[in-house]
Amino acid sequence: MRAYDRPDLIKTETKSINDYVTNVDREAEHIIVSTLQKTFPDHAFITEESGNLGSPDAEYQWIIDPLDGTLNFTRGIPHFSVAIACQHKGRLVSSIVYDPVRQEEFTASKGEGGYVNRTRLRVSSQTKISESVMSWGGRMTDEMIPKHTRLMQTLLEEKAILRETGSACLDLAYLAAGRLDVVWMHRLKHWDMAAGLLLLTEAGGLAGDFSGGNDHIQSGNLLAATPGCFRILAPLLKKNLT
Repeated sequence: MRAYDRPDLIKTETKSINDYVTNVDREAEHIIVSTLQKTFPDHAFITEESGNLGSPDAEYQWIIDPLDGTLNFTRGIPHFSVAIACQHKGRLVSSIVYDPVRQEEFTASKGEGGYVNRTRLRVSSQTKISESVMSWGGRMTDEMIPKHTRLMQTLLEEKAILRETGSACLDLAYLAAGRLDVVWMHRLKHWDMAAGLLLLTEAGGLAGDFSGGNDHIQSGNLLAATPGCFRILAPLLKKNLT
């Protein structure tokens, strides 16, 4: 937040087109990893900027995105987050998505529900496309543009409300809190969604890939929604995006 309030402190590099990293990403990641390593020296880490750290055979792995929404951050758009998840033997067991601007802390533990600050998380009761608030995004390829255009036209004709906010994990947290009804994203990385996925499932939401299966972690193509909206959106995404 000190850097956000002082843009002159931010040093930005381009990783690929429309994909950026700053000194703040790297410094925040270093602080998070070094702090966790002191307490959990035997744990491994999957990080956006440093790659994989520690033994690949470790029972516990931390999945870290130190600044989810870097482009928003560099442009002064107050929608970004810190996303941290922990998995045990490949299964997510705890997560946190922190919004430093609004000071909202979304947390979840496997089987124990999720919270935003002290309020219990629960997905909305939305069951139809019309009036649903949907967020989309991710890393678009040229071949996806016409497919995505067809899907967007269908949803707009059905009176859906579309948003692109720029922070996948924060969008999943919003979905868990009932602020959004649907999120779909293209070609995400593990750290883009791990923390948000546990929030979602603990809040009663569903997640899958564009083909209607459960390959979203591997493919990076994610559909997440309320149960009612998921049943409607899954065949639409399969028809238009696969």
